[in-house]
Amino acid sequence: MSYAPSPKNTGLPREVVQWLQNLDLSRYPKNVRRDFSNGYLVAEIFAHYYPKEFLVYSYDKGTSFSAKQENWSQIKQSLQKLNLHLLNEVIHGTIHCKQGAAELLVQEIYTLLTNRSVRSLQSPKPDFTDRQYQEQLPSLARSTASQAIKNNLKITEIMAETDISANQRKTADIVHRHMAFKAAEKALNPGRFTVRNNVGQLATRNLVPSSRANDCDDNPSSGGSTSKSCVSSRSQPSVSYKEIKVCQPVKPCMLNY
Repeated sequence: MSYAPSPKNTGLPREVVQWLQNLDLSRYPKNVRRDFSNGYLVAEIFAHYYPKEFLVYSYDKGTSFSAKQENWSQIKQSLQKLNLHLLNEVIHGTIHCKQGAAELLVQEIYTLLTNRSVRSLQSPKPDFTDRQYQEQLPSLARSTASQAIKNNLKITEIMAETDISANQRKTADIVHRHMAFKAAEKALNPGRFTVRNNVGQLATRNLVPSSRANDCDDNPSSGGSTSKSCVSSRSQPSVSYKEIKVCQPVKPCMLNY
């Protein structure tokens, strides 16, 4: 008996990989994120346990967005009849090929159909952003704000959402999350992100020393009036200016003809 070759890195636990190999699917998922996005293999898996409710011939093998929507609509209807439930966030992430979504979906299906728990299951609020991947990269290789939008907002999400303001809010959330990540990175590595002084901070300033100012306040001159030196020091501007003479070239006189 021959089994399909196991890929080097599927992101799935070993017991889930062995379970998929024993199902004798029409094609083995070499790329979990891509192969499960259209829902055809998901229908095939459920057809092994519920052949009457999941008719494989009624599902489309295409990879277009319309084929994905049609397949997943049928899967949801069949699951609702069987009183079986999958997280909508996981289904949404799988359709749009979000990072880690398809792996979590396969593990949920495995737990749902075999009544076996998987240790690597994530929390009830999954995170399908590229945050964990960006944290593993060195600082110079991490994404910019525009690349973060491209990584976390797929073109199929924009096609599925007709409301422009909703897509704008998603983009704003991605940029805000990216800027917060950059701010935290600067706080952890202050030496690498040295902030340069602006022109105002680099300007020469003749400030009155604090000790001299205290002497003027504590030791007033006779008659209750402040000494001339203290008054002159306080009245002087805090910034020294240097006069610059500019010699403009003399233009030749226009001759009247």
